[in-house]
Amino acid sequence: MTPPAVPPRVVRVAVPSPLRRLFDYSLPDGMAGEDIVGCRLEVPFGARQVTALALDVAGHSDMPAGKLRPVLARLDPTPVLAGDMLKLCQWATAYYHHAPGDVMATALPVLLRQGEPAGRRGLPLWRATATGLTAPASSVARSPRQAAALAALREHPEGIPRQLLDTLALERSTLVALQKKELAEEFVATVTPTRAPPPDTPLLAEVPLSPSPAQADVLDALRSDGDRFQVCLLEGVTGSGKTEVYLQRAADVIAQGRQVLVLVPEIGLTPQTVERFRRRFNRPVVALHSGMGDRERLDAWLDARDGQAAIVLGTRSAVFTPLAQPGLIIVDEEHDTSFKQQDGFRYHARDLAVMRGKFADVPVILGSATPSLESLHNALSGKYRHRQLRERAAASAPRMEVCDIRRQKMRDGISETLLQEAKATLARGEQVLLFINRRGFAPVLVCHDCGWTADCRHCDARYTLHLQPAHLHCHHCGAETGVPRACPACGATDLVGVGLGTERVEQAVEKLLPGFPVLRLDSDTTRRRSTLPAALARVKAGAPLVLVGTQLLAKGHHFPHVTLVGVLDADSGLLSSDFRAPERLAQMLVQVAGRAGRAQKPGRVLVQTHQPGHPLLARLLRDGYGAWARDALTERQDAELPPWSQLAILRAESARETTAMDWLENTKLAAAALLGRGSPVLLMGPAPAPMVRRGGRFRAQLLVQAPGRADLHAFLAGWLPGIEADPESRRVRWSIDVDPVDLF
Repeated sequence: MTPPAVPPRVVRVAVPSPLRRLFDYSLPDGMAGEDIVGCRLEVPFGARQVTALALDVAGHSDMPAGKLRPVLARLDPTPVLAGDMLKLCQWATAYYHHAPGDVMATALPVLLRQGEPAGRRGLPLWRATATGLTAPASSVARSPRQAAALAALREHPEGIPRQLLDTLALERSTLVALQKKELAEEFVATVTPTRAPPPDTPLLAEVPLSPSPAQADVLDALRSDGDRFQVCLLEGVTGSGKTEVYLQRAADVIAQGRQVLVLVPEIGLTPQTVERFRRRFNRPVVALHSGMGDRERLDAWLDARDGQAAIVLGTRSAVFTPLAQPGLIIVDEEHDTSFKQQDGFRYHARDLAVMRGKFADVPVILGSATPSLESLHNALSGKYRHRQLRERAAASAPRMEVCDIRRQKMRDGISETLLQEAKATLARGEQVLLFINRRGFAPVLVCHDCGWTADCRHCDARYTLHLQPAHLHCHHCGAETGVPRACPACGATDLVGVGLGTERVEQAVEKLLPGFPVLRLDSDTTRRRSTLPAALARVKAGAPLVLVGTQLLAKGHHFPHVTLVGVLDADSGLLSSDFRAPERLAQMLVQVAGRAGRAQKPGRVLVQTHQPGHPLLARLLRDGYGAWARDALTERQDAELPPWSQLAILRAESARETTAMDWLENTKLAAAALLGRGSPVLLMGPAPAPMVRRGGRFRAQLLVQAPGRADLHAFLAGWLPGIEADPESRRVRWSIDVDPVDLF
């Protein structure tokens, strides 16, 4: 007679900590079972109680039974991470050599990390009370803000959620003042999941655009690829209609009752992309990004997990959103470095999207007008399918020209040539976009008498001068301070801002082009969620104006009335020591140029430079991004740089100047035993980081290079556990960055 199976008594969990290991706990009676994998558990960890995730069960542990601490509670009746999502997190843990607890925590909304139930709770809203609905205007006549807030509440008798207060320009302090007058109240409404429309509701809310012949060919090819895993690089020039291809391919998938995940690089692109999908489909669309409240994000996450949302659209972290019926993954602007997390768990959302498609066995579309060299290499080598849209769907390509500014009179970064073209463009009733990728008024504050510069106290960098409001701000560590009235070194009062930022250009344009509105769009002016949509609506209204902004303007926006783009400072991208800098400059130039001439009127792009004969500019402007990128791939191959090799960076930082470098030197020596003779893995450095001191800490790095991924990961898997176990590693703050996109 076969004895009954003994249930597992030990569970291995991922605890939110920087340690690259799992921890064993004993399972109390009644809690054992295979179905616990993927569930959240409450466990003791040190002196704290934390929310952990169960990843494995076993009959015994290497730890003595008497030392195992018991699980305190099981928080989920069913797993919150399962199937392809659990596989994705486990793969990411191994590929990025990161702590499993951090990876699992990243994959869950904040409220679930904090132990809240994986279900729905009430939604806090504000509304006018019965008294507030009928109160005379005199009751708030002395406070225009209270009057405006009360009027808004009356227009929304069902209540206004907290996350919409900013959009409606309602401040909580004003609502609290109304609450004290018994004119407003905060209440909790029952939240129901997003509901699918009735069964007889047609899928499409609007008639799709008739595809151009090129779009039709791409759609036919995507459909013929089938519904199984396959990666397609969709390379389409700006304005070629990639979004229409996404929409029509998504319609095929949604018609089958499956869900679509769409990733975009920036929050600023999320509202317009959500709007495109909502206009097209009579099906629920949810968004996920860092600008949302924690409760709002959890509700959207639940809609996706439960299959209520047909389309899930979000930024980088949305790649971890569970789908009940996954059918298609789309990564728009796949080249954008915003998809790479730059601290903590340093994952790349594009690469995780590809692996998620593999685990879920669904197709993945990577779209861009300027594909990353890695993705282009995968397409040219046959690893990815390669589909191209070579022409704009409804307009001609903008004419790109080099504007030689040598010996030209410059007015705050604007050449006489560009100024005259801008005047002519505005006189025709059209719009102008001026691009400079630096915010603030000036990058440096200098004393004209003695040469003193306002240096950040915490970084090897200078404060940027801002005038709106007036302050000095370090864009590296975030430190802020006031603008001195006199030079701290010599006492002179002749302090001047040197260099260009968006504020300075905005101020100059107002003087040089009087009578025309100037809109500045950068991260300083778009902090409030309502600012960017309002500004974009003003641009699309069509009145002549000048847009001044950073790369925020270069990413995917449709400006039908912009016919002239001026790139004020292309030279900065030609002088960087980072081998990826030419790629980023080429992508930036093409992307910002793509904002011009997107409707019926032709567009023109003037690229200001002191190096008009530079090979990058000549090749790019003459033959386009595709030709330049193929040249760049050849150069990378000759130099044995990615994608022809694989990189990782071991970074270290310390409060003492030499500690990080000394630690890396010793760590490199310890790696020699692992490498042995003839190893294909190279260790380069250590070297000080390009910016040695940042945020008050001194930084250094060691570059690891290997010809292939297998060699790189085999070395890292053997090397990193020794580093973690070394007591000396506690003297520094260290991290490993696999597939880095920045070398600093």
